[in-house]
Amino acid sequence: QVELVESGGGVVQTGSSLRLSCTVSGGTFSSYPMGWFRQAPGKEREFVAGVGVLLGSKRHAESVQGRFTVSRDNAKNTMYLQMNSLTPEDTAVYYCAAATSRAIAVPTVQSLYTYWGQGTQVTVSS
Repeated sequence: QVELVESGGGVVQTGSSLRLSCTVSGGTFSSYPMGWFRQAPGKEREFVAGVGVLLGSKRHAESVQGRFTVSRDNAKNTMYLQMNSLTPEDTAVYYCAAATSRAIAVPTVQSLYTYWGQGTQVTVSS
């Protein structure tokens, strides 16, 4: 059974940084395209960033481009999301997800991801 566990969320002030981690167990992490999504209160879940099986394949949503950086460490079965210059608009529950198909290098659509974590809360105060 594949399990994804996020960590690193918290309450921070505007302009601060956080690094989220997503550790995968029970599967072959290196073979999964991985993604970060977030869901703010009253809003739909949205794609934030993702990293493909080939480490050069990365995508970031426009809203986080230049502030967030996704990465992965296959030796540690872990994906990261470095978040800088946080604003209150970044407040959300952040989820990591793993895709089992490599048809798309870095999927941005939720339905293309098979496994999901339970989420970690990020709150940015003004």
